[in-house]
Amino acid sequence: MPKPLVAIVGRPNVGKSTFFNRIIGERRAVVSDIPGTTRDRLIAETEWEGRPFLVVDTGGIEILPMAVIEGRRPGPDTPLLEDSAPFIPLIRAQAEQAIDEADVILFLTDAQAGLTGADREVADLLRPAQKPVLLVANKADNERREYEAMEFYELGIGEVYPVSSIHGHGIGDLLDVIVDLLPAPEEEKEDEDTVSIAILGRPNVGKSSLLNQLLGEERAIVSPVAGTTRDALDTELEWEGRKLILIDTAGIRRRGKVKPGVEKYSVLRAARVLNRADIALLLIDAIDGVTAQDTHIAGTIAAEGVSTVIIVNKWDAVDAETQKNRAQFEARVREELKFLSYVPVLFISALTGLHVNQVIPAALEVVEARYQHLPTGLLNDHIREAMMKHAPPNVRGQRLKVYYITQAEVAPPTFIFFVNNPELIHFSYERYLENCIREVYPFPGTPIRLTFRGHKKDKGDRGRNRARQKI
Repeated sequence: MPKPLVAIVGRPNVGKSTFFNRIIGERRAVVSDIPGTTRDRLIAETEWEGRPFLVVDTGGIEILPMAVIEGRRPGPDTPLLEDSAPFIPLIRAQAEQAIDEADVILFLTDAQAGLTGADREVADLLRPAQKPVLLVANKADNERREYEAMEFYELGIGEVYPVSSIHGHGIGDLLDVIVDLLPAPEEEKEDEDTVSIAILGRPNVGKSSLLNQLLGEERAIVSPVAGTTRDALDTELEWEGRKLILIDTAGIRRRGKVKPGVEKYSVLRAARVLNRADIALLLIDAIDGVTAQDTHIAGTIAAEGVSTVIIVNKWDAVDAETQKNRAQFEARVREELKFLSYVPVLFISALTGLHVNQVIPAALEVVEARYQHLPTGLLNDHIREAMMKHAPPNVRGQRLKVYYITQAEVAPPTFIFFVNNPELIHFSYERYLENCIREVYPFPGTPIRLTFRGHKKDKGDRGRNRARQKI
């Protein structure tokens, strides 16, 4: 990664996610007082004193409790999420990878709980690291806890930095130290605009598996247990000289299926990802076909004006007859998602890598269309000819007149129609005009917006002018 990386590590429940949120200045990580909440690495960009760097939050490092190994429930001194025990080795592996990649490591401990055996285990893991390690005593909310935090010197890591993630105490001083330890910035040429690609879909449709296939490494924890990915994960990737950000998200369940607490916040974050994505890869399970929840997610993507590629995953798992009739399967997908008729459909297997090499090229082709701008003259000539072939309907004795059309924006493409009276446009004719625009340029995978404005030459309609927006 071009920017320096700071990794936050420590045993479970020392406040790593709260600390992460404080550092980056927003509530990006899922915060819970239940150990084991953070599973994957969570990366965000921040800056201090004009120096940008990346911060990575990791799952708590711990040794698998003997009770879990023997199939027994851990005692009250080992409070784990009920479904987290199988992930402990994976969480540790993710944290170790973050340590290997980091330029500076922040070893977070709990000043309130004091020095524990688990802290000693993490210290032993960090000791061989040939890079700066800062021992941060979190939850030092008062002078007494700051004094008690001095016991962490016993670990032999170095100076102890008492902070309070909740109140912000000591954070600024710590950031000063972090910035001083970062490697010197290198001269870089300005990159072209980064493309943000969100990977969305129901739980357990293969989102993390696809991410790992695209990256060629185990970037996200992959498990057959639905709901493994809880946070939205940003990963930088360069593809043929193009800078991309891949965002893996927690699976979006139906509202009635969302459990309270941690999973609820994960789903909210997955939905909010669309606000910063250029394109969404909507994964559909080939075995299940298009479900009602797939339709809901697709509608949310379209409503946000985000470009889309539909990915039918697990294509290797369907029977030979279905594979032979792929065109019919695609027709059913398009029928179920008819409001996304302009979206390309790919058939892949994230497990075996089948056709995964088509995903990024298809996404970039859609992004190119997202920024396409049509010449005004060509656009007006085509719409004028289309309206002569199919005149707008008569509404209350009046007929829609279009005086002028222009493309006002891209990403998504937005067209403004100056008309005699916006109230005369019927949704069916609006759809006709959209199809006419797509005849000039199809805008594959990209929604287009039509806005209708009253024209000043019709003075009598000034008081009734309104804009109708189509997504």
